[in-house]
Amino acid sequence: MKGAREAACTPLGDGTMSCCSVEAVVNIDERGQMVLPKEIRDKAGIKAGDKLAVVAMQQQGQVCCISLIRVEALTGMVKSVLGPVMKEIF
Repeated sequence: MKGAREAACTPLGDGTMSCCSVEAVVNIDERGQMVLPKEIRDKAGIKAGDKLAVVAMQQQGQVCCISLIRVEALTGMVKSVLGPVMKEIF
């Protein structure tokens, strides 16, 4: 297993790299809440009031990965995927 801060990187089609790494381990309290550590919030520029979408990936019917994506970024992703499709339809 890779070290907690060692990144798993994948080359993208444009020559850049997409990297994922374990940044922190968080606990879920009895109310189902968790705290994103300040270091992560600062690094990601996340402030009080920001909106994050919770995206779950499933494998064999079980949730295996949960990601947080800024709503603004998610909106952009949806537009980039659906925009060309909608142009073709209309």
